[in-house]
Amino acid sequence: MWEISTTERPRAFVLSHDGRDQSHVDLDDPIYLAFDYVRRMGDVVDAAAPSGQPLRVVHVGGAAMTLARYVAATRPTSAQVVLEPDVEVTELVRAELPLPRRSGIKVRPVDGASGVAALRDGQADLLVLDAYAEGQVPADLVTVAHFEKVARVLAPAGLYLLNLSDRAPFAHSRRVVAGLRAVFADIALGAETPTLRGRRGGNLLVLASRAPVPVAALRAQAARSPSPYKVLDAAQVSDSFGGGTPFG
Repeated sequence: MWEISTTERPRAFVLSHDGRDQSHVDLDDPIYLAFDYVRRMGDVVDAAAPSGQPLRVVHVGGAAMTLARYVAATRPTSAQVVLEPDVEVTELVRAELPLPRRSGIKVRPVDGASGVAALRDGQADLLVLDAYAEGQVPADLVTVAHFEKVARVLAPAGLYLLNLSDRAPFAHSRRVVAGLRAVFADIALGAETPTLRGRRGGNLLVLASRAPVPVAALRAQAARSPSPYKVLDAAQVSDSFGGGTPFG
């Protein structure tokens, strides 16, 4: 069951599903990102393009569309597509947490695999995978075949951002990384140090591109973050997350 609850901020709300918090949205301040991993996703947006420069973004997984709202607020006139198959949550969000007028955000009621397959070549500067089913990214979204479709949809220098939830020894993430390396030329990964050292599970933000990933810009963002985290370059990702067998 999807539910919306209030927070200590006047017009901020948390969207939850079966007791698990999924999204935090501040209707008065969409630039405010409450969840640590979402702030790191915002850092990726900021590294991808300067503030004010429009981006073409595709989001696989929508919920309350926190990151899409952030892009719309910081980069007006951005064209954004959200692929969200759960019509119930989209209707709830539209009714209770409406998007700003002329946000440029379009929601399509389709699953990630078929939605990405239907997109045009080179349509996106940034494609974000933040979709979960029973606590894990759907299996059809982490195969080499799907990554090839993502590569087709991205602009030549476009970025693919994946939000993975895992813990040491990172068996699932190693397989995802192996699949990405089969398709993309460069890769990077951001996570909190306790997660990387195996002290607890957490969110791993993986970036892949056919062009160089802006690691220096991401590290500068990480250094300014109120919640410290590390950014690994391709060699470090290989050292720490290598050895996996790709899905599909």
